[in-house]
Amino acid sequence: MTPPYGLVLAGGEGRRMGGPQKALVRLGGRTLLDRAVAALGPQVTRLAVSWNGDPADLAGLAPDVIADAPAAGGRQGPLAGVIAGLRWAGARGARLLATAPVDAPFLPAGWVAALAAEAGPGPVLARSSAGRVHPVVALWPVSCLAALEADFAAGTRGVMAAADRLGGRPATLEAPEEAFMNVNTPEDLRRAEAMLGRRD
Repeated sequence: MTPPYGLVLAGGEGRRMGGPQKALVRLGGRTLLDRAVAALGPQVTRLAVSWNGDPADLAGLAPDVIADAPAAGGRQGPLAGVIAGLRWAGARGARLLATAPVDAPFLPAGWVAALAAEAGPGPVLARSSAGRVHPVVALWPVSCLAALEADFAAGTRGVMAAADRLGGRPATLEAPEEAFMNVNTPEDLRRAEAMLGRRD
């Protein structure tokens, strides 16, 4: 089976980090974006990054850069990126899109294939071995696009709520909760640096 297309959701502003856009925050000498692209790229047929800033900011750092879906009120969170990614993937004939946030540097290896093995008519959402669902680490059928666009236009912004309406279901990955940690604050970054040190 042809691997899905892939999307790194990189629209987060990183205000809690007190510095640059979150994608450009450095962990272990590499940006979070670089780590996300390096991790997801080999698992997918083609990779894009959704971004709500100037694409020139990512020149040389990312493959395809696409703009988040626009909506009244400005930036609209990761669901806007998922919709933009599904439009991009569908225009290229893809059936499935794997999404991952830019700020999750320790996602388990092979997670895309694991979710693809569970593919059905609705989204498949990653669940850690501890039982927590992570809806942004997911596999989306491109056929969901029209329904997602309608939900988004009606005001839905939560990824989990949108996935539930599409019949989304979790698939357990044999990975601990820390594999899904997000780098949202300086404290998270320090914790991630410590985790990185233990892995090296």
